[in-house]
Amino acid sequence: MSDNSNTYLAVFLGSRTSPAWKEWEALPEADRNARGRQGMEAWQGWVETHKDAIVALGGPLGKTKRVDKAGINDIANEMGAFTVVRAASHEDAAKMFEGHPHFAIFPGERVEIMPVLPIPGG
Repeated sequence: MSDNSNTYLAVFLGSRTSPAWKEWEALPEADRNARGRQGMEAWQGWVETHKDAIVALGGPLGKTKRVDKAGINDIANEMGAFTVVRAASHEDAAKMFEGHPHFAIFPGERVEIMPVLPIPGG
């Protein structure tokens, strides 16, 4: 079993129907590509700044399939990417994502950070 103390899951969220996404899509292709390069450079800078706290870099998420009692279905949700970090507190973990390129440059809307809890009885 792994030790999950001080471990936090960060989920990058945004909707393709949001005003920010529509604005992004309306940009001329050259402008969108330039902002994309700027965003990736900023994201790499964020990774470099927080490399000692990153447990799993994670990455972008693809299409979603939901499995439930009704079977398997393709669905859409707002999850776009994830990463896992360690921090002294939930608040410290959240502060790592202030001004993140996901929403400061890219059309993402927010990053939600939650503690990874121990498995009950584990």
